[in-house]
Amino acid sequence: MEAEPTPLLALLVREIRAGGPIGLDRYMALCLGHPRHGYYATRDPLGRSGDFVTAPEISQMFGELLGAWAATIFPVLSAAAPDVRPCLVELGPGRGTLMADALRALRAAGAVFDLHLVETSPVLRGIQAERLSGAAPTFHDSVASLPDAPLLVLANEFFDALPARQFVRTGRGWCERRVGLAPEGESLIFGLDPEPDPRIEAEAPEGAVLTLPSQALAVTRDLCRRIVARGGALLAIDYGHDRPGYGDTFQALAGHRFADPLARPGEADLTVHVDFAALARAAAAEGAALHGPVTQREFLLALGLDQRAERLKTRATPDQAAAIEAARARLIDPDPRGMGALFKVLGASHTALGPLPAFPPPP
Repeated sequence: MEAEPTPLLALLVREIRAGGPIGLDRYMALCLGHPRHGYYATRDPLGRSGDFVTAPEISQMFGELLGAWAATIFPVLSAAAPDVRPCLVELGPGRGTLMADALRALRAAGAVFDLHLVETSPVLRGIQAERLSGAAPTFHDSVASLPDAPLLVLANEFFDALPARQFVRTGRGWCERRVGLAPEGESLIFGLDPEPDPRIEAEAPEGAVLTLPSQALAVTRDLCRRIVARGGALLAIDYGHDRPGYGDTFQALAGHRFADPLARPGEADLTVHVDFAALARAAAAEGAALHGPVTQREFLLALGLDQRAERLKTRATPDQAAAIEAARARLIDPDPRGMGALFKVLGASHTALGPLPAFPPPP
């Protein structure tokens, strides 16, 4: 696959020539997170002029409902640890849109907390710092530096962009997928390790693709260890599947269109569908209570999306009311490829919190 000569391509070619083909996780990490030439280091990718649109950018209702959800939990956290101020954490806050909307609901409810944002993009950090200046956020490069305190963590479209490994079932076993160089030495191609990984014993037909979300699992385990030790909850919202399965969901997005993931390294968003079953297992292994996963449609309707839309429409012009209704429908679109069905919501919490709002009670 011929790659365009982006600033990152020369670095990739040099690394592959020196050390051989690299894993998909390394490729994603460099393309998205290289400090000078990575996708998130160089741009604001959101909105019509960017590459994709997230739920908070579609409607203020999304963030407001999450803020109302969080507002019901903070009093419990404060009562359980009155000597420590709880923290509201957002992972990958984008332009700060979700948090700006959530803060209105949280302030109306009188919630007390410190705000922490985990963001690696200097471009987006600048936008977040300006938009959320009144909340005095503390920024972090990773979850590792979050404070030792009760945490309420919001992660909307965060886990899908974390580097993952892939394996392909061959006649020899599960061989790791690699990114290497084409014969002429200047283009990127996919290949496989010649030897299978003996640690993977899953049964699947030849040609099946297994995605191992190694970094997403590590982040989940870290957060859930903290939550179990100090109290709190994690809310993960993303597109993905809630049952184990096989398939190649590695994809690139540029200009709101799917693109060849090897064609423009550093110039397109790279993601994999989130394996919610794997995240749930990681959270449970740390002792967290699980909630869901449920579809985004189920979650937002349970939070009162319809009622919020109706209240907004009572103060809207006809054109504004039509836009509110269109946004509501898009957020809960039940089509298998629509946001309401494709996106899932998983909660993980300290057992003392009991059932979380908008999730069905445990059986």
